Amino acid sequence: MHPAQLINENLLPYAHRLVSRPTDAIDLVVIHCTELPDLATAREYGQHIHYPDSGTGNSGHFYIERNGNVEQWVPLDRVAHHVRNYNERSIGIELVNTGRFPDWFDSRNQLMKEPYPAAQIKALISLLNRLAEDYSCLTKISGHASLDTETVVASDQPARRVFRKLDPGPEFPWEEVLSSVSLEWFDPPHGI
Repeated sequence: MHPAQLINENLLPYAHRLVSRPTDAIDLVVIHCTELPDLATAREYGQHIHYPDSGTGNSGHFYIERNGNVEQWVPLDRVAHHVRNYNERSIGIELVNTGRFPDWFDSRNQLMKEPYPAAQIKALISLLNRLAEDYSCLTKISGHASLDTETVVASDQPARRVFRKLDPGPEFPWEEVLSSVSLEWFDPPHGI
C-alpha cells in the first residue's frame, strides 16, 4: 500500500468533451516534459483549442511541478491528446521542464539540459506506483520521444530536420524510475 498522495484536481474546461474510455483499456503511461518555463504557461497552452470540431486541445492527464506538486487536468476515463497513436490506451504525465523552449525546432537548441529535481521525481514515482496499484491493467511505461520519432524542418535551417519530440530528454533519470516501479519499458512495434 502506498501512502496517499495529494493530487490537486484542476480539470481543463473541455475535459468533459474528451472521448470517454473504459479505464481497463489503459495499459501504458507516457512520460513527457512540458518544454515550457512553468505550470502557468503549460496551463495556457493546454486550454488552447486545437480541435475545433470537438472543442478540445492537447494536454496530459497529470502535471508535476518542479517542487513535486501534482495536478490532474483530465480524468483517467477520458482520452487526452498527448501522444500520437497511443492516446486511447495511455495516461500522459507531464513534468514541468524547460526542454528546448522557446524555439523547439532550432537546430542549435536541441540539447535538453534542465535536470529534474528530486522532489519532482519522487512525486512521479509515487504517482506511478499509485496508478499501477489502482489499475491492474497498467503494466507499461515509455517516453514521448520513443513513441513519436517524426522529424520536422528546423526553424533556423530549412535544409535540416530535427526530431519533433525529444521529451523527457537525456536528463530524465530512467534507471531510478524504472527500478522504483513495477511498470515495464514499452518499445513500440515498428511501423507505427
